[in-house]
Amino acid sequence: MKKMDHEGYEILKQLVSDVQGAPYPNVVDNELYRIWYEHAQQIAIQCLEYIDKNFPKDKDNTKMPKF
Repeated sequence: MKKMDHEGYEILKQLVSDVQGAPYPNVVDNELYRIWYEHAQQIAIQCLEYIDKNFPKDKDNTKMPKF
């Protein structure tokens, strides 16, 4: 398995930061929530693209837990 490089760490740190900065649920209909949600979605997509590009073999060997 490859190790994550600096770019990967920066993307991951940004995603964690965005999730930690989520607005409280009582403001779901608020403009602030919409702005946060769009930003969080963009960084999540960037994370998934990074993983697909840098760890292509891992997605073939992934065993998802059964619930």
